[in-house]
Amino acid sequence: MFVWSKLSSPKWADAWEERFSGGHPGQLVITESPNKKMIRLELYCPEEKGAEAVQKEFGGTIRRLKNQNWAALQPEPPPPVKIRDQLVVCSGRTDAECRAMREQHPGREVLFVPADMAFGTGHHATTATMLRFICDIAQERRRAKTVWTLADLGCGSGILAIAARRLGASVCWGCDFDPAAVRVAKENAERNATPEVPFEEVDVLKWKPKRRYDVVVANLFSTILIEAYPTIGKVVAPGGIVLLSGILNTQADECLAAAEASGLKIQRRVRVGKWVTAWTEAPI
Repeated sequence: MFVWSKLSSPKWADAWEERFSGGHPGQLVITESPNKKMIRLELYCPEEKGAEAVQKEFGGTIRRLKNQNWAALQPEPPPPVKIRDQLVVCSGRTDAECRAMREQHPGREVLFVPADMAFGTGHHATTATMLRFICDIAQERRRAKTVWTLADLGCGSGILAIAARRLGASVCWGCDFDPAAVRVAKENAERNATPEVPFEEVDVLKWKPKRRYDVVVANLFSTILIEAYPTIGKVVAPGGIVLLSGILNTQADECLAAAEASGLKIQRRVRVGKWVTAWTEAPI
């Protein structure tokens, strides 16, 4: 286990929490100083590469801890996340647990994303809302009997691309700048019988897309989203759907105004707590 740490102003606490939530392969701990003038960020990463990737982007320092399975120390796994009437996300660790979950939820796709080593399972508001939108898209495409494809930018645990594939998308692809995230996403794809979904280590701000997708999902830091809109415009198909999340409510107006300036049209805007998710469409 490796710990990335950095001091920051308290006013950025929500932004840091948002950046490292929703399936990011690491657990963030924020500690406030006694005088409340600074906060200490500590991100617990299972692999050194993950910590180094964060350090490269944000600075800070890294130290090594004795490795252990943090999830195994928890008294019980988090409860399943039920999305619409189509999907259940749970953290089953054994074949027996997985079989039992499928029997309890007939007619739904059941995804298994273990909480081992502090990896996310879809409980965060941003991820859950994105999954609801993906379920809606899948239902619409089934009714229309149309084929659809999806790209997941900032894939984290890979849950969004994997869910889309299980719900009927013909081609799914995901990427993340963090090599640890890519490794875990690949493991989750194998675990959920979707090994055909590729995940790659990519910096979306430097990426040059080679193809377009009908649906693009981007659960990213708000400032990164704003910088990534030109790239997103090159990867989404004309008239395609772009789902945006990881947006703090305090940053939503600026972030979504930039989305519209890039040519995206806001169709739906959902706020859950302090987080905002938007369904947008690209010009035809």
